Amino acid sequence: MASPIHSEHARQATRHGLGIQPGEGGAVAAGFLFFFCLFASYFMLRPVRETMGIAGGVQNLQWLFTATFVVMLVAIPFYGLCSARLPRRRFVPWVYAFFIANLLGFAVATRGAPDSIWLARAFYVWLSVFNLFVVSVAWSLMADVFRPGQARRLFGLLAAGASAGGLAGPLLGGWLVTRIGLTGLMVLSAALLAATLPGVGYLFGWRKRAGAGMLVADDPVPAQDPARPIGGGLWAGLTLVARSRYLLGISLFVILLATASTFLYFEQARLMAQTFPSRTQQTQVFSAIDAIVQALTILVQVFLSGRIARRYGVASLLTAVPLAVAAGFLVLALWPTFAVLAGAMILRRVGEYALLRPGREMLFTVVDAQTKYKAKNVIDTAVYRAGDAVSAWFKTAIDGLSGHPAVVACTGAALALGWAWLGWWLGRRHEGQAGNAPAAARTGMTPVSHDGSGA
Repeated sequence: MASPIHSEHARQATRHGLGIQPGEGGAVAAGFLFFFCLFASYFMLRPVRETMGIAGGVQNLQWLFTATFVVMLVAIPFYGLCSARLPRRRFVPWVYAFFIANLLGFAVATRGAPDSIWLARAFYVWLSVFNLFVVSVAWSLMADVFRPGQARRLFGLLAAGASAGGLAGPLLGGWLVTRIGLTGLMVLSAALLAATLPGVGYLFGWRKRAGAGMLVADDPVPAQDPARPIGGGLWAGLTLVARSRYLLGISLFVILLATASTFLYFEQARLMAQTFPSRTQQTQVFSAIDAIVQALTILVQVFLSGRIARRYGVASLLTAVPLAVAAGFLVLALWPTFAVLAGAMILRRVGEYALLRPGREMLFTVVDAQTKYKAKNVIDTAVYRAGDAVSAWFKTAIDGLSGHPAVVACTGAALALGWAWLGWWLGRRHEGQAGNAPAAARTGMTPVSHDGSGA
């Protein structure tokens, strides 16, 4: 049996290898479990959404994307009103409580009309809105709680919690759907979402003791108290984005991400419908792809994401994936088969979850609270879904004009190269801002920009 001293040395070595410093273990565990429950809740229902989208007709997907964008636009001012008036300690749980109530309502409706096409379409749109809002708020919370230096070391580990939940969700859903049905899955998903709420209180408490709320002598502006409302108007998020080159750059980055994802998503739907005509087969294949993606993502997040960010900077996280996606599009142009498409989708999603997402969220650690919760939410929801809607119609137009999948693939490759350049520019801007204070490189305690520009 190992001695207590040896065991403690082993634990310290493990924490050091993962980039966890003393006093951070509890916050990392809370953040990991928070993301695990959140993503298990969503990914349990994601294969059902994909099947419902195909049920409504592949030729109608662009309408579902457009409807999602419209609903997002309607939701933005209500979100802005609540975030302006509620303290962040209360605002985050209230957002989640709202979506828990929605899930329970869909469970009741689905039990009463299980074969309704319009209910399926409504659920598709709702889940597309739900996943962006709850994930955006979750990362706003993490950017609010952790300092920039801590984010660089720890966001990869926190994202691994999301991937673990994303792996458990479809596996659990696939196993339980024949036992408890879709209604039961929705209720279980609501319960998992409710399980995230205790973590919110813990993280805000830790924030003051050792996170972004801890007083730091080098900080030119004191940290904003999460017990006070953020303030700002209904459309403050939009105006913050419009006034900042940094935030406009992030917005364009998100649009190009959405475009690459949409091009691949539409090709996936087309080739899936051709290759697997049965809904059961489609759901099984979607679940298998989700499981593969999440398993690979966890390995990259735990062992590579933090090390890459510490050694090569945020710019490397934001550049590598677009370059890989560009290469994937070119291969797809030459061999437009489902196997190649599945490989490209897995590559894109693993890269997005393991590298792009942590890197993108690090960009928000150098801005103020209003930008973290308002401008970030606008970018993560309305801007992202605008990119979805526009790229969906753009892809439909290319199909109508060319009639050849290779044209779509080559267009996607060209856009991905521009996406890579923008990722490099944003990473360099962030690293310049985070390195302004001499103590930043030593402690990770970086000054916060309160002009919304991050630069």
